[in-house]
Amino acid sequence: MTARLFPDEPQFASAAERLLVETLREQLPDDAALFCNLRFSDGRQDREADLIVGWPGVGVAVVEVKGGSVSLDRGEWRQQQFGVDTVIRPVDQAVACKYLLCEYLGDHPRWTAGRPRTAHFVAVPATTLPDDFIAPGLARWMAIDATDVPHAAARIRAALAKVRDEPDPPTPDDVDVLVDCLAGAAIPQQHLLAELAEREAACDLLTKDQAKVLDLLAAYDRVEIRGGAGSGKTWLAVEKARRLAADGQRVAIMCYSRGLAEFLTRRVETLPKRQRPAYVGTFHNLGIGWGVEPGSDDDSGYWEERLPAAMVELAAALPEGERFDAIVIDEGQDFAQSWWDAVVAALRAPATGCLYVFSDEGQRIFARQGRPTVDLMPIPLNENLRNTKQIAGTFSSLAPEQMRIRGQAGVPVRFVQCASEDAVGAADDVADGLLEEGWPPESVALLTTHRRHPVQVERQAEGQDAYWATYWQDDDVFYGHVLGFKGLERPAVVLAVNGFRDEARAKEMLYVALSRARDLLVVCGDMDLIRRVGGEAVARRLAGTPT
Repeated sequence: MTARLFPDEPQFASAAERLLVETLREQLPDDAALFCNLRFSDGRQDREADLIVGWPGVGVAVVEVKGGSVSLDRGEWRQQQFGVDTVIRPVDQAVACKYLLCEYLGDHPRWTAGRPRTAHFVAVPATTLPDDFIAPGLARWMAIDATDVPHAAARIRAALAKVRDEPDPPTPDDVDVLVDCLAGAAIPQQHLLAELAEREAACDLLTKDQAKVLDLLAAYDRVEIRGGAGSGKTWLAVEKARRLAADGQRVAIMCYSRGLAEFLTRRVETLPKRQRPAYVGTFHNLGIGWGVEPGSDDDSGYWEERLPAAMVELAAALPEGERFDAIVIDEGQDFAQSWWDAVVAALRAPATGCLYVFSDEGQRIFARQGRPTVDLMPIPLNENLRNTKQIAGTFSSLAPEQMRIRGQAGVPVRFVQCASEDAVGAADDVADGLLEEGWPPESVALLTTHRRHPVQVERQAEGQDAYWATYWQDDDVFYGHVLGFKGLERPAVVLAVNGFRDEARAKEMLYVALSRARDLLVVCGDMDLIRRVGGEAVARRLAGTPT
């Protein structure tokens, strides 16, 4: 026999409380239900029921559980636990929760069975009560002590049979309705969506607070803002471009990766027309727009050297109206040395034109090197704003500078140990599980570190534009590679560490990968590989061991 348990993984205040619940679950029949840590409120009081037992043919038990050493002396209940002596009122708590439960059911539209047979109990599973124990509002048969735990279900059955002036016990159908009323089929997803919206709003508020940096730099035209993952660089890049455009300047905002370019484009489209930059997109598409012949994705020489060189020549002949007063670059560490001459040449005033670069040297994951060819004033951003504290903790040791973590507390990072070749399959299982838990598909991304997921391969075969359109669709998980996901985020990321093409860049790639999740991160892979690439601190964080 195994009773149903809600939630699936309750949080217990003590080991004794866990033992009691697990023992009851094994002793109760399959059609019974256990509910842990349910909170009730009637506008006058707010109480939490430690344990509620719904038992067909027997009744409903409301149990207040107190771990540690519990005593009753001169009418005062006391609890000693973890070295702390506290005055407690377990009987009052149990009685209040019993009546609040009955009131809640009476008001619930699904509950039509009337008041069920109900009794309150106090459980002290680490304490042995004397044989002659009795207390106001609590007879010995209403208490469960250490000696009663092995037959706790029998104690509850006998007590519910003994209570007077109580209605009939619930039927099996009544207990099923009780599950709906207390666990709620639709509530978990609504709660999850509300939490996601709340955390996103909190992140946005923190990120917008970074605008003070731009206020302080308003008088400076050539700046490099350097910040770690989650510091709000992309938001600041768009905001700087918006301010410059609102001042009447002709502005370009550009980056290297297609995914980030699409994000910037959609973000800019939400701005008033007079505040939109004149150009939003990739560095290379700017040159193609000037007339450079498009090249093959497989021709690295075209993208790294020939196209940028052609852009320098074309820029000199461009009409004044097609060049820019100001250029904003996001993820500037992705730019090769040969690209910067083309960037500067695109300015109407190459020697003095406004240039803002947002970068993170820790995310230099491509096999190219380059630094701006003009002097820029370096400004550090040393706060992580967009990841939960738990997620930021996993990659903090990989960041180039120590960052202050200001994000909200969240759920623990999950780790699934598996061989590298099994990581994608394990990640698929995790992603399916998240959808079953109620996560919206558009909130979940599955990323790989080496070979692409088969779904990504299939979608990219339809063209890059069609592939990146799936990032914005709400009918499926987004499948991507860490290299293409730079500058982007999802509330939940399932990371398949399925190896690395170049371990010389693996540390930087892992840093990027771990920082793409805002609220929930699940990592699937081989811990030995992760330890070798990211170091002991990362491995310990993923294993849940304090560093």
